[in-house]
Amino acid sequence: MFRGILPKHYDFFDYFEKHIGLTIKVCNELQAFTNEGANAAASAKAIKDLEHELDDITHQCTTALHRTFITPLERGDIHLLIKRLDDIADYIDGAMSRIVLYELAEIRHETQAVAKILVRATTKIEEALKGLRDLKNGELIIEKCKAIRELEDEGDALLRSALIRLFKENQPMLVIMWKEIFERLEKAIDRCKDVANIIEGIVIDSA
Repeated sequence: MFRGILPKHYDFFDYFEKHIGLTIKVCNELQAFTNEGANAAASAKAIKDLEHELDDITHQCTTALHRTFITPLERGDIHLLIKRLDDIADYIDGAMSRIVLYELAEIRHETQAVAKILVRATTKIEEALKGLRDLKNGELIIEKCKAIRELEDEGDALLRSALIRLFKENQPMLVIMWKEIFERLEKAIDRCKDVANIIEGIVIDSA
């Protein structure tokens, strides 16, 4: 008689891990493009397709959250975590879309370095998220979060240098186009830090 009121089980950790796995693929696609000078339109399409898959996972997670009475983590943390995870790929997609839109023939070398940072940061996020299944490993998870923040600092410094070099070239149209791209890549790295902060907060609150 109680079957109808018992909550359906949703594994939110599965949603997080599936999401970050695809996000790493997005970052790898960006890195491959910057390393190999692959076809920009093809790379942009691959990233866009992955971004649509990520949106589906985000939607599934938020829908499950609304339907679940008892959750393994605070509801607000689950909602914010999946949203911030989704932002990473959204900003990378925005950057790649602009590279195609502006038909940029030369990809600036800083883009390659930023792509590497994003791959490293998202890989650390994946390790930290897997650790959430067993919060007894809290110290190890916090170390992963610290490493992500250090990568964000590295990315910020790199992008500041990229903008300085760009402005010195005195090509207004190039400045406008690349500034938009760099800003979106910076936001993607910032979101990695935001995710790390959310994860660290979860660990600290559980102690």
